[in-house]
Amino acid sequence: MFGKTDCDKPGAVCQDPRFIGGDGTTFYFHGKKDTNFCLVSDSNLHINAHFIGKRNHNMKRDFTWVQSIAILFNNNHTLFVGAQKTATWDDSNDRVDLSFDGQPIILPQSEGATWTSHTSPRVTVSRAEDSATNSVVLKVEGKLKVNAKVVPITEEDSRIHKYGVTEEDCFAHLDLGFKFLDLSSEVSGVLGQTYRDNYVSRLDIGAKMAVMGGSGAEFQSSTLFSTDCSVSRFVGNNGEENNGEGFDFEGLSCQSGIDGQGVVCRR
Repeated sequence: MFGKTDCDKPGAVCQDPRFIGGDGTTFYFHGKKDTNFCLVSDSNLHINAHFIGKRNHNMKRDFTWVQSIAILFNNNHTLFVGAQKTATWDDSNDRVDLSFDGQPIILPQSEGATWTSHTSPRVTVSRAEDSATNSVVLKVEGKLKVNAKVVPITEEDSRIHKYGVTEEDCFAHLDLGFKFLDLSSEVSGVLGQTYRDNYVSRLDIGAKMAVMGGSGAEFQSSTLFSTDCSVSRFVGNNGEENNGEGFDFEGLSCQSGIDGQGVVCRR
């Protein structure tokens, strides 16, 4: 189940994007549209997010949302979840894209439907107990749990925040809630760094809207499946430094979606 309360807990990445860190601090990280950013990087877990967005000509930044994430672990496994581009939103139409190690995951559209891997650690992907579409729960045994829900930008959202969203694209994106089970004291990334015991926030906590400023260049990854951000800690199971080139699955095509909006993985 993924509700509004999930966006108000530590580990949340929701809306445009609003983060709640492991230290309980709420902040915004806007990044840049059509760019990949490292949310979490640890020795055996790496999570990238692909940002979509719309240029705001009245401000010096883009409006951005998280369209997809890739979870890389154990040096040779990757779990992908993304929001499919759609013009008109209908919650009865499932807009979730899922894959594991390059193979599409097909979930029946029924509440609680579950897919389980034959790997170690075990991976499970389930429909939410209260929804047959657009809301899934991802679990990697011993590492993390992720609640992911595909949501649109509504006309009301666009009017209030002046997003300027048109009928051509409702900017379907992910609201995410992370629960981590085995992070080290060296973890980094936009969200991951806030879980370190010695983390000292550089945010202006007194500001009405605390923003992690700058371009976020230290968190940028060259592709959604790469581990080459400058703060990367990922080494995988074998203890050897990863070369940053990411994961390559024969026959898997991960590319920008329609008009460059988002990432879609297909064989």
